[in-house]
Amino acid sequence: MTGQRTYGGISAEERRAQRRAALLDAALDILGDQGVDKLTVSALCTRAGLNERYYYENFDSRDAVLGALFDTIAEELATALLRAVQTSPTGTRDKAHAAITAGIGVLTDDPRKAHVALLVSSSTPELRTRTTHTIRAFAHLVAAEGIDFYGLTDENPAPAINFRATYLVGGLVQTLTSWLQGDLPMTRDELIAQTTDVFVLLAEDLAGQLRAD
Repeated sequence: MTGQRTYGGISAEERRAQRRAALLDAALDILGDQGVDKLTVSALCTRAGLNERYYYENFDSRDAVLGALFDTIAEELATALLRAVQTSPTGTRDKAHAAITAGIGVLTDDPRKAHVALLVSSSTPELRTRTTHTIRAFAHLVAAEGIDFYGLTDENPAPAINFRATYLVGGLVQTLTSWLQGDLPMTRDELIAQTTDVFVLLAEDLAGQLRAD
């Protein structure tokens, strides 16, 4: 059996990935400019410059497009957070500030992504469920990083750690949503600084309690 045919050095699988990426980027444009109601197959393919058959090659519904877009942004966000934690100085505040700056940067350097991740994410039941699962996944990530950073062990009470991680991530999502809607009159730097203060305060307080037990 021969391998996949290539054109111009690009395989069929790579071309399909490029078309999928083009459709998702077009979806970002439409959502940012016009809103979810305008995200039709025709509009999406016109914006991407692709035949409609390529849409159906990748997606079977608008919810599938929104879900894929949401997951792509979440993956980019997780990668940025982990990279920031791994490359920042060792201090608690330095790491928290670096991670928060990176995460907020992903969502605000390209406002389209914030619109999808924080505002459009509640537009359908499927996306609301996906948002809940994603918040839970990021809370687990925060908890795992905290356990590793503070040298905690399995003997420490996981419910307290998971509670604070969930509280922090869920609170940040709501805070960012309010900020993007103009309900919190502060600059991005002020938002990052205030968020860092809250993360450090709750993390240091809990770590101290667990070490004392």
